[in-house]
Amino acid sequence: MKITLEKIARIVGGRVVGDGGVVISGINSLEAAGPGELSFYTHKRYEKSLAKTKASALILSEKTELFKGPQVLVENPALGYAKAIALFSPPVPSYPGISDRAVIHETSRLGTNVSIYPHVYIGIEAIIGDGVILFPGVFVGDRVRIGDRSVIYPNVTIMHDTRIGKEVIIHAGSVIGSDGFGFVRDGARSVKIPQMGSVQIDDQVEIGANNCIDRATLGKTWIQEGVKTDNMVHVGHNVVIGADTIVVAQTGVSGSVEIGRQVIIGGQVGISDHIKIGDNAMIGSQSGVAKSIGPGEVVSGSPTMPHRLWLKTTRLIRRLPGLYQELRELEKRVKRLEKRDS
Repeated sequence: MKITLEKIARIVGGRVVGDGGVVISGINSLEAAGPGELSFYTHKRYEKSLAKTKASALILSEKTELFKGPQVLVENPALGYAKAIALFSPPVPSYPGISDRAVIHETSRLGTNVSIYPHVYIGIEAIIGDGVILFPGVFVGDRVRIGDRSVIYPNVTIMHDTRIGKEVIIHAGSVIGSDGFGFVRDGARSVKIPQMGSVQIDDQVEIGANNCIDRATLGKTWIQEGVKTDNMVHVGHNVVIGADTIVVAQTGVSGSVEIGRQVIIGGQVGISDHIKIGDNAMIGSQSGVAKSIGPGEVVSGSPTMPHRLWLKTTRLIRRLPGLYQELRELEKRVKRLEKRDS
């Protein structure tokens, strides 16, 4: 694909400084970009690379003298880059039609222009929307519904009665609708509570690789519109994740947690059951969340506390051995003074 810089600027909502007629055929990093390629600059730490880049044009927030070629000025260079690279991104590969090596139950319904790879299984009364792509090894259980233009990558398991919206992406190896972790103790033994609920994933959600999203005990586990989860995220039974929330890798969300809209949850966060996290809250990486968090709060640590307090605490942790030694010396001095005065 070849496109002028002026057209790229219109698409990303930017303004060209310099020759807008330059033809761009690709996008690359500052270090790797060559003639005909567009690159982007987001932070001063990349100034050395900026001065040496051989890119034909740049996306950035302010004009720089370190680069002599044409520049596209945008408010958010990272967002501009995301929009620009989408122009050059190849389409998702698709199988031409429905493979005769797929196993599809006669009661299921398939939309138009679907792409069903070999070794896909589609169960009883499942409904697959228009333009859906199911890669090899995908299991679609009974009565599952998958909305138009969704993409399900290899070896994803979608258990019975799950509802998946339009334009959803589920990456390889994820399991949607496995049983929630529900048991009651009978003396020394654990008695399983049947998990009778379902999972609902709304439109334009993206689920990373090797996620596990449990079905509800009763009712539904609900991932709302626009949520993005990284790889290796676990969502327990009856959890609700509000629209446009981001959940980073290796996070575990226990059962019946309610997470608000536009929340950002860092990597390796553990969230205890039956708590609420308000809209627009932010949780730092490796945090342990044991109690509810209000809207807009920014917290870190285990257990969580206000982020700035956590930063002060971590600085003190390094000093604890020295402070402890000083305390011991002060105790000895006090004891010597007490003996002298007695």
